[in-house]
Amino acid sequence: MVLDTPEALFGGLNDEGVLRSELRRLFRWLKDKGVTAVITGERGEGTLTRHGIEEYVSDCVVLLDHRLQNGIVTRRLRVLKYRGSVHGTNEYPFLIGEHGISVLPVTSLGLTHKISDERISTGVSGLDDMLEGQGYFRGSSILVTGTAGTGKSSLAATLVNAACARGEACLYFSFEESPDQIFRNMRSIGIDLARWVKKGLLTIHATRPTTHGLELHLVEMHTLLEKHRPKIVVIDPLSSLMNGSAGNIGDVTNMVLRVIDRLKQVGATGFFTALTSGGEALEATDLNISSLVDTWLLLRDVESDGERNRILYVLKSRGMAHSNQLREFMMTRNGVELREAYLGPAGVLTGSARVAQEARERDDEFRTLRDNESRRVALSRKLRAAEAQIAALEAEKEAAARELESAAVEVEERRNSALAQRQEMARSRKVQLQPKLARMKASEAGA
Repeated sequence: MVLDTPEALFGGLNDEGVLRSELRRLFRWLKDKGVTAVITGERGEGTLTRHGIEEYVSDCVVLLDHRLQNGIVTRRLRVLKYRGSVHGTNEYPFLIGEHGISVLPVTSLGLTHKISDERISTGVSGLDDMLEGQGYFRGSSILVTGTAGTGKSSLAATLVNAACARGEACLYFSFEESPDQIFRNMRSIGIDLARWVKKGLLTIHATRPTTHGLELHLVEMHTLLEKHRPKIVVIDPLSSLMNGSAGNIGDVTNMVLRVIDRLKQVGATGFFTALTSGGEALEATDLNISSLVDTWLLLRDVESDGERNRILYVLKSRGMAHSNQLREFMMTRNGVELREAYLGPAGVLTGSARVAQEARERDDEFRTLRDNESRRVALSRKLRAAEAQIAALEAEKEAAARELESAAVEVEERRNSALAQRQEMARSRKVQLQPKLARMKASEAGA
């Protein structure tokens, strides 16, 4: 039974005591009949209800509140009591939409979702290399922060383009740019997102954050998640939701927490961008969500030699050994590219300063190579001269050896010739030379 509202039943009773008695009798009758009754009531002055009796005789009391802040209406719900049951006592925003009443309490979220070891490419080969060469984890949450113009949306579009090329459905929530504006801007870096929309792989939901409150944004996200079942979800940027929350950071943080939890439950990869102010600490976010995400990329500008260049580095990436190096972030006609930043005595050099330094290094290298070549030629000449001297000495050595050998042969020939002449003379004189020589040798032996 629904009574909306009991004040209309007892509008003719002027005596408050009689009115309370009749209300008490009505509630007792409903209990005796075993009827589940939903009774509405208007709030009174200083009491939950106008007559101050309904909340005491009811088993469950739910308080609804309607607030207007900065032109944005937010409805809130709180369970004051529920006899015989454990219930949440916090205040929860809710809304009334096309599909009825939606309540998404943040305290009911759990940490029981499953995780995946699958890796997906970031769409930038240099960034994949910084993340163990494999990219993000499937179903993880990625946050990209940076000042205006650092390339956050370009990095998001690169991820979406790579996912659609793999045949995966993507959902893109844009709070600052229309779909046509996104298409035009991304074509300047060689990314055509319109073709993926035509193929049904990409859905872009563009709306202003001030159109309605955070809860309706959240319900729209949940509805589109159920409808399209995307593998990649982009919210660009989260910081714009501050305008839709009347500046309440806590509400935005709770909303992001619920979005991240929902994405993890369905196994979708969440990619979020957030704008940071130049005068603030870069390694911090206005929404205080850095601890909620799995991977945090930071983009910043570096000013040198009269120009500004972009730098990217990975602040954290849970579950992987990521790079701690700074990389120059470049947006070209062929997409996003990462180059290793030059680290010299003056610090990190990018842009024209890097080009000039690389030119100087090439000149130094050329001079070094030229000097080494000159030295090599001189040493080669010296080596050849030494080898020529060695060859001359070797020839002189060989000539001396041949001369020595020739002299020995000549001496031997002279001895043989002299002996032959003596023998000839002995024969002519009929003298036996051998016996005489034998006697001479015997006398020498006896001596």
